[in-house]
Amino acid sequence: MYRCATWTCPELFLLLLYLSYFQFCPGLALPSVPDYLQRGWQRLLEEGENCADCRPEECPTPRGCLAGVVLDTCDCCLECANLEGQICDLDNTNHFYGKCGDNLECQLDMGDLSHGEVPEPQCICLTNTAVCGSDGKTYLQLCKFKETANAQPERNLTIVHEGPCESAPQILSPPYDIWNVTGKDAIFGCEVFAYPMASIEWKKEGSEMLLPGDDPHISVQFRGGPLKYEVTGWLQIQSVRVTDEGIYRCFARNKIGEVVAGATLMVLTPDQLNMTGLTLPKFRNQLQEYDADGEDSDYY
Repeated sequence: MYRCATWTCPELFLLLLYLSYFQFCPGLALPSVPDYLQRGWQRLLEEGENCADCRPEECPTPRGCLAGVVLDTCDCCLECANLEGQICDLDNTNHFYGKCGDNLECQLDMGDLSHGEVPEPQCICLTNTAVCGSDGKTYLQLCKFKETANAQPERNLTIVHEGPCESAPQILSPPYDIWNVTGKDAIFGCEVFAYPMASIEWKKEGSEMLLPGDDPHISVQFRGGPLKYEVTGWLQIQSVRVTDEGIYRCFARNKIGEVVAGATLMVLTPDQLNMTGLTLPKFRNQLQEYDADGEDSDYY
């Protein structure tokens, strides 16, 4: 048989075993089968065991192929290639899981493996260089640009240049309104994308002074990330007082432009917190813990 001449047939054996289980034990629950195996078996069932004579005029036209097209296992018809992160055939045969698309390579994924797990071959993008599209948007890698271009061919997207598009800052995650009790800490966060990289400054409404100024119980920190061309800033107020209550604003700017976002800090005394019937606004009483001292390899 054509496939067995190419494979050692472990996948085909598993398929036959699975189908036999289904045929002879209909009253039993079917074993759980990973999606990527189901996909491979479906390919076997649809394509059969060997290749017929190639008639290109009878080939269906593949549609919606975000990663481009590749020849099928018989090198006859075009079919959709596998996207980044999809399971693929490590030997590049396109027999079982499928073949990776443009600018993608099938590699073993060795990351985030639990004890006893076996690494799976996945399509990996060959370049992590950002590109600037003709739509003025930055794509953090070529493969993401290709997916968008293939999904919307009518837009005729092209690459203007390698590297990100110059853009004014965009606040991806603004500071949130929060409340806390006197003596506790309060933290505001502000995550910004921009190229060139943006600078972040903090001010309290009613004052033109940049924080922290000379106030020892207020501090600011900055770090690149979490993604490329992003920067995150934090404003921390230690042992908040009633006088700290107010609106705090994050200003992000580069040579292209400036953007601002604000949030309110509400400060309660312990007596106010314990008052019967006191209704608190739907503010956060604490923010997620930011690892402001951690390392970030995506700082550009």
